[in-house]
Amino acid sequence: MLKAYTGLIKKEFIQVRRDKNMLRIIFIVPIMQLLILGYAVNTDVKNISLDLYDYDQSHYSREFARALAAGDYFKFERDDRPLLTRSLWTLDDRFRNGSAEMALILPNDFSGRLTRGEDVTVGLVADGSDATAARVGIGYMQQIVYRFSGRIAGFESPLTMRHKFLYNPELASVYYMVPGIVATLLTMITVMLTSMAIVREREMGTLEQLLVTPISGTALLLGKITTFAILGFVEICVALIVGILWFKIPFVGSPLLLFGLSALYLVTTLGIGLFFSTVTSTQQQAMFLAWFFAVFCILTAGFFTPISNMPQWVQYVTWINPMRYFMVIVRGILMKGAGLSELMPNIYPLIIYGGLIFGFAAMRFTKRTT
Repeated sequence: MLKAYTGLIKKEFIQVRRDKNMLRIIFIVPIMQLLILGYAVNTDVKNISLDLYDYDQSHYSREFARALAAGDYFKFERDDRPLLTRSLWTLDDRFRNGSAEMALILPNDFSGRLTRGEDVTVGLVADGSDATAARVGIGYMQQIVYRFSGRIAGFESPLTMRHKFLYNPELASVYYMVPGIVATLLTMITVMLTSMAIVREREMGTLEQLLVTPISGTALLLGKITTFAILGFVEICVALIVGILWFKIPFVGSPLLLFGLSALYLVTTLGIGLFFSTVTSTQQQAMFLAWFFAVFCILTAGFFTPISNMPQWVQYVTWINPMRYFMVIVRGILMKGAGLSELMPNIYPLIIYGGLIFGFAAMRFTKRTT
C-alpha cells in the first residue's frame, strides 16, 4: 500500500515536471506577481496630483509653492501664465480625465494681505470620488498651510483654507469602490469564461467535432466570442443595477457612452482569454493563468491603491494593464459625467491593446483549428 502511494506521488511529480506550461505557472508567474505586486500595494497616500492656480505671482506665493513641493505629498502643475490664459473652468475637465485630484487657488491679493498682517483665505477643491485620498490630501494641505502661516506670522495664523469636495461631497467610499468592482467583474468573468470554455471543449473532444462540420474557423470564433460578450454585458447591467438601486451610486454620465466603451474593453479581455486558450492545454492551466492575470490587473489598476503611490517603475508596468484605463472610464462616466473628449487619453490605449491582442489571439486560434 505504501509503495503504491509513494509510486503515485512520484508519477504525479514526473507528470508535472514534463508539463512545461504547468512549471511556468507554478514558479515563474508567482515570482513575477510577488515582485510587482509587493511594490504595487501601498496604502500610503502620496504624490497627489495637484493643480496650483497662482493668481498672485509674488514672492510669498512662490514660497508657498516651494513648501508644497518640499515633500512627496503633492505633485503639482503650477499656473505661471497670465490669469486670462487659463481659467478655473478648465479644472472640471482635468478632474474628469484624471489629470488632477486637487486644485489650490491662491488669490491675487495673497502677498499683499500677508504683508499687511491681514487674514487671507486660500481655496482647495478636491476630487471626492476617491474619499480616502481626498481626506488625507486635505489633512496634508492643512498642515502645510498651518506651518507656512506660522513661519510668516509667528504664533498668529493669518492664513486659512476653505475646501470643497466635488462629485462625492459626503466622501462615501462605496462610490469609489462599486465602479471599480464593475470593471473587475467584467475583466474576471470574460477572461475566465473565454479561456476555460474553449479549453474544456478541446479536452472533451467537442472542438474537433465542430471542426469537421461546415462551420468555418472564423464563424466558430465569432460564435463563441459573441456569446461571452453578451454575458459580459449582462454582468455589467446586473452590477450597475445593484450599485445604483442598492448602494445609491450616482450615474451622471451617458449610458450609451459607457456601454460603447465597455464593448471596446471587451475586445481586449476576450482577446486575452482567447490567447490563454491557445497557450494552455487543460482547464487547470487556463484557470491559473486567468486568475494570475486578474490579480495583476486589479492590484495595478488603481482599484485599492492609487497608481501615483506606486514606485515609478511599477507605474510604468501599469501601462500594459488595460484595466487601468477602463477603471478611469467607468469612474469618470458614473461619478463625474465625463464625456468622450475627456476620456480620449484612456480610449486610445484600449483601441491599440484591443486590436493587437485580439488580432494576435484570433490568428493563433485559427491556426490551431485548421
